Amino acid sequence: MKLVKAEITDIEEISKLYDDVCDYLFEHENYPGWKKGVYPTGDVAEKGVKEDALYIAKDNHKIVGTVILRHEPEEGYKNVEWIAENNYEKIYVIYTLAVHPNYIRLGIGKKLLDFAEEIARKEGCISLRLDVVKGNIPAESLYKKCGYKYVGTTSLGYEEYGLPWFNLYEKIL
Repeated sequence: MKLVKAEITDIEEISKLYDDVCDYLFEHENYPGWKKGVYPTGDVAEKGVKEDALYIAKDNHKIVGTVILRHEPEEGYKNVEWIAENNYEKIYVIYTLAVHPNYIRLGIGKKLLDFAEEIARKEGCISLRLDVVKGNIPAESLYKKCGYKYVGTTSLGYEEYGLPWFNLYEKIL
């Protein structure tokens, strides 16, 4: 397993991964509420690459997972009391953690979170933050297992997509 920064040439394959994840979620329990053509899309991948913020997990040259790290919170993050101070120059927010359906339950999500932590520590960050749709039990179990602490529940403005509440988590580094 190789974890690296995504490049422009990876966007098409990442878009396909996102579509495969959405197709899988449509056929099974769609805990995160992702929808093909809405979120995540190739535009999300392209923006992540352009911002130098998208990382990929590769297995034998095939992209099997993604994560985006930004120093920017969602607007709704201001509605909860975080553990660390709100200095986003020293905080990474995790976005679009995705694992290809053929690779779920193989520890790739944990490897992506560990990799995000490694990057954050190298850059002197004080914490990692993320949000998860309330009721996304598999993701919340993973985050708790990896040392993330629940800090609150809030709206992030996605009610029109049927996603009114998000649980917020933080890991102090």
